[in-house]
Amino acid sequence: MAASRKAILITYPVEQVIKEAVSLADAAGYEIIDTLTQRQITRSRFGIGRGKAEEVKELVEELRPDVIIFDEVIKPTQMYNLASLCKVQIVDRERLILEIFERRASTTESQIQIKLAQLRYDMARAREKVRLARAGEQPGFYGLGKYEADVYYLDIKRRAAVLKKKLEREETRRQLHRDQRARAGLPTVSLAGYTSAGKTTLFNTLTGETKATDKHVFTTLSTFTRAIDLHGDKVLLNDTVGFISKLPAYMIDAFKSTLDELTYASIVLLVIDISEPVEETASKYDSSLDVINEFKVPGTRIVYVLNKVDLTNPEDAFDKAGQLGILDSRRVLPVSARTGYNINQLKKLLRSMLFETEKVKDAEVKERMEKEQT
Repeated sequence: MAASRKAILITYPVEQVIKEAVSLADAAGYEIIDTLTQRQITRSRFGIGRGKAEEVKELVEELRPDVIIFDEVIKPTQMYNLASLCKVQIVDRERLILEIFERRASTTESQIQIKLAQLRYDMARAREKVRLARAGEQPGFYGLGKYEADVYYLDIKRRAAVLKKKLEREETRRQLHRDQRARAGLPTVSLAGYTSAGKTTLFNTLTGETKATDKHVFTTLSTFTRAIDLHGDKVLLNDTVGFISKLPAYMIDAFKSTLDELTYASIVLLVIDISEPVEETASKYDSSLDVINEFKVPGTRIVYVLNKVDLTNPEDAFDKAGQLGILDSRRVLPVSARTGYNINQLKKLLRSMLFETEKVKDAEVKERMEKEQT
């Protein structure tokens, strides 16, 4: 295993934000050797204030990190200014997530999605590079002259167009699989939730699979589908990519073919790590709902799975659910994917929602037809 690269982290002075940023850095192969915080990190010419920037410069000279991780999306000019001052590479939040994706991508589809997201990241910055080069504000910005910048931008557009066509072919293949499942009459249940909420552990528990799980974020980048038995009725279960706060729209778009499974699912299991402090749980829950709403999943199709109840207790789980505004007790269930607590109840709930309602409807229709005939 390659040695971790050393990094200085710049982020907000909020415990859960620092914790998540360190987790992201760890997943990307960075060791955080020092952390600086500031309430505003998207303003001024350095993103941070001049005084804080000088403090970072002194730390860089003392600690000699490989990179500075900036836990926000900053403008190319701000990144350039800070890099010029500190004489070290800047990795912003988007680039950090892309580096994790690149390390974790294992299927053809996920690799195409990552490459497309990387090009869209570069494209947004290429526009700024071209603008600066043309205005003469930063001649040779990032080693690009005016002509070179134009060629670079056009090359990115061309490569992105090629990847889009490849991704469209993957989407067509995925749609064919959906059509086959629909013809077979098999309902689909999709797992969704914030990264590290325990989706893959729950997938393994329900299916008997042994998909890789670890403490790192974004263990799953591709959709995995397996059949499960719900006390005599068969359904298909999907595991999907985890969500994260401040995920840019173009990244969601790059993973659209994967996340589209949420749109077509009969039920979406929104997995929530209920063992965390309620403020952290609420923040992650809101971020998850933002993505789910992008795919127009009706609230009636969502089951709220309060996972990791083994690290707390059912009473605490329901109390937090109430604070989140999840009031439909029929679609809220505390479970432990790790110990198996309430997994059987979850299967019964899914079976009831997917099959028994339909059987009642069929019986009602049959009864009404018989009455009409008499």
